[in-house]
Amino acid sequence: MAKKKTAKPAVKKPVKKVVKKRPVKKAVKKEVAPAPRPVKALECRVCGYRLIIDRQCGCAEEHVMVCCGQPMEKVETTI
Repeated sequence: MAKKKTAKPAVKKPVKKVVKKRPVKKAVKKEVAPAPRPVKALECRVCGYRLIIDRQCGCAEEHVMVCCGQPMEKVETTI
C-alpha cells in the first residue's frame, strides 16, 4: 500500500508593521541683534541734526561741518 502524503499547513510568518518615520524638525536659531556700538557723530546744538561718521577721509586737517550757521559739535552715540 502506498502511503498518501498529507500536505502540511503553511506556517504563517509574522507580519512586520510598517512605521512611517516623521521628519525631524531642526532647531531654528534666533537671530541675535548685534550689541550697540559707540560711533562718532557730529550734532547741531540748534536743530539737533546728527551726522554719523562711518569712516575717516584720511585728510591731514580736521573738517568743520556747519549747520544752522554754527559749527557742529562732536558727540559719541550708539546705534
